[in-house]
Amino acid sequence: MAKAVDSIIVMTKNAAKILVSEYETEGEKITVIQHGTHLVQHLGKKFLKEKYRLHGKKVLSTFGLLSSGKSIETTLDALPEIVKSNPEVVFLIIGKTHPMVIKWEGEKYRNMLEDKVAELNLSNHVRFMNNFLALPDLLELLQLTDIYLFTSNNPNQAVSGTFVYAMSCACPIISTPIPHAIEVLTKDTGIIFNFRDSAQLAKEAVRLLGDEPLRKSISINTLQKIVATAWENSAISHAMLIEDMAAGELTMHYNLPEINLSHIKKLTTDFGMLQFSKVNQPDAESGYTLDDNARALIAMCKHYELTLDESDIVYIEIYLNFIRHCLTPSGTFLNYVDKNRNFTQQNDINLDDSNGRAIWSLGYIISKSSILPSKFITNAKSILNKAFPHLENIHSTRAMAFIIKGLYYYQSKVAREENLQLVTVMANRLASMYRHEATKNWEWFESYLTYANSVISEAMLISWSLTGDKTHKKIAIESFDFLLSKIFNENGIEVISNKNWLNRGEEQGKFGEQPIDVAGTILALNKFYELLKVNDYLNKMIIAFDWFLGYNRLKQIVYNPCTGGCYDGLEENNVNLNQGAESSVSYLMSRLTVEKHKK
Repeated sequence: MAKAVDSIIVMTKNAAKILVSEYETEGEKITVIQHGTHLVQHLGKKFLKEKYRLHGKKVLSTFGLLSSGKSIETTLDALPEIVKSNPEVVFLIIGKTHPMVIKWEGEKYRNMLEDKVAELNLSNHVRFMNNFLALPDLLELLQLTDIYLFTSNNPNQAVSGTFVYAMSCACPIISTPIPHAIEVLTKDTGIIFNFRDSAQLAKEAVRLLGDEPLRKSISINTLQKIVATAWENSAISHAMLIEDMAAGELTMHYNLPEINLSHIKKLTTDFGMLQFSKVNQPDAESGYTLDDNARALIAMCKHYELTLDESDIVYIEIYLNFIRHCLTPSGTFLNYVDKNRNFTQQNDINLDDSNGRAIWSLGYIISKSSILPSKFITNAKSILNKAFPHLENIHSTRAMAFIIKGLYYYQSKVAREENLQLVTVMANRLASMYRHEATKNWEWFESYLTYANSVISEAMLISWSLTGDKTHKKIAIESFDFLLSKIFNENGIEVISNKNWLNRGEEQGKFGEQPIDVAGTILALNKFYELLKVNDYLNKMIIAFDWFLGYNRLKQIVYNPCTGGCYDGLEENNVNLNQGAESSVSYLMSRLTVEKHKK
């Protein structure tokens, strides 16, 4: 059969090895795509234990259709020793008996287990959940589990779906050495013990239950290792294989996800948007920044313009009020606010970019005066006008670009000569920088490419649209096309690495890609297409957005459709699991921008 097919998919490297060594299958026909797993909300053990009446318990669990091959008795024989030092332990045996086992021997195996529980006086420590659970309920039980126990007694079991489902729920795992476990578990992601060795299982469980920091470390490492196997990524891998086999006759298309504000709202308190998340749980200790709240204000205004959802108004007001909170009596802005709503010492550093982003957001909300409450517009104008006299003193490259964007939107509703004058001054400064640095092979404003590069070219194009200065248009197109030549390739878009900036004449870094830079490129491509109507910009915008959906170097999703958040970037071998404000708002801005262009 293997000779008759073009491709064979297996779920482990060991399975591929067996096909080659035992069945003489051609290795080039074999593709390893790991067993898929579910993305989960990571609601927190404390919350879930209370929900399932397990408050104060240390939970061990196993699940799946019950049969003797699972060797549940291995755990039961270990439990008395575990309970000695952990009297709060509860072992959940989740799942009905396998239908074929029922057919062959009825409930003989389950009855044996129940008898053993009684014999060992474990009735207060073992719960049989003898039913089919809905997937959300199963995933919640796995999330509240402190240690997942996999005790299969079959050394030839190639793959376990229950095993990887537990990993996707960040369960520390103690497992027998089936090939799948040996391949996936390392010292930092779990523990291997010998088949049917209850004494060894008890020893390892007691050690792990007594070391909460170790369990937490294993949980994060496990989640980091397994996230690449999410069903969404599995689908991408299968589609890529089919696309390759079709030899150009089929092309993969990334569907546009529904807009989901859940994580954005979760990050937002009554004061503002928190800066960071631990995975998808808001980290109050991280405090707040003007940068994030300015971006959030723009994103929520975009969403309100699209949907007219009245619930957005509350969030727009929160973000706008935060910007006012950051306005100093002198008319400049501070950026960093701690969890107690006090400004921090970080505000001693250069804050030009933050000031520029604030002006961008204020101009944007003013441009939506026809749909937003008048009090918001009055407030935004008041803040912007207070800051306006200080803007000409800002010389930071990207800050000037953000200011130009803000004044562009402001001018669309409040035509003022001083807006045009300041745009001209700042665009001329950028043009001077370009003339100083640009060469035939380096058409850029600086001798390096760092972060937020696309906003500079976008600002020059905007200046042309406001002032009619054709030199600004020429520089905008030259510089933007140069930038695009550096960040687009056969993998789609690969923005400049935040690990090492790209200096003139050097090789570009290959990892450390951040959502904010992809989003900035999407916004700029949209503006170039809007003003110039060149289809290549539109096509690249769609390609850039698909970066969030898996069209990237790792072929993994960066947007998490389960949480509505966005991972904090692409590292060398994996995504950054945290879903902070910067990344999640960047995705939302991108998603709203492509709404009318991609279906």
